[in-house]
Amino acid sequence: MYGDQANKLISEAKRALNLDKIPLYERDLIRSIVRETRDLQREADILTQEAQQNSASQTGDNIIPSNTDKVKQCQLFVTHLCMRRNKRCVLAYQRQRAKQIDGLVWSNVEIDKDTTENFSQHEQDYLARYNELVSEFKGAMTDVNLGGSLEPPSDVFIDVRVLKDAGEIQTEYGVFNLTKDSQFFVRQADVERLIQQGYLKKL
Repeated sequence: MYGDQANKLISEAKRALNLDKIPLYERDLIRSIVRETRDLQREADILTQEAQQNSASQTGDNIIPSNTDKVKQCQLFVTHLCMRRNKRCVLAYQRQRAKQIDGLVWSNVEIDKDTTENFSQHEQDYLARYNELVSEFKGAMTDVNLGGSLEPPSDVFIDVRVLKDAGEIQTEYGVFNLTKDSQFFVRQADVERLIQQGYLKKL
């Protein structure tokens, strides 16, 4: 039935919101929706052509559309609605994945091969170019941490535990040697990026 594949795609998009990792790109599902939309377009073209022929054959005394004409008009209208819905579902799916990719770039986490293995080739290209833009933008404002949280911290200093070795970090209050399982009381602004990258855990 028309629209079923698009409905599956939206269900996949909703499911992906609750996952820690961006799932595999639904390439086969996208292709089936595109094929369905092309079939609908061919059907719409046939209905439009028939409507034009019927309109041209009508005489001045017979301008009231028949029941058959009304059915075909309704069928053409529904066909266009199906095509539009398919398009909107695909665009919504693509937009959600693009927003998730944007979030990866701004989160200051290391983007490795395991993270991008589920991306399509176009998404990998988008990631690379968007990453370049963000890096260029951040480079112009080195005094501001543009990748930090938008919510103001409730405490200036926080307790953190080291989850994996991160070496020494230089802060305004001295040098900290971040070895695994050690614990520190530090200024949140100094370690926020390390928390985002998974080296530290806020207690």
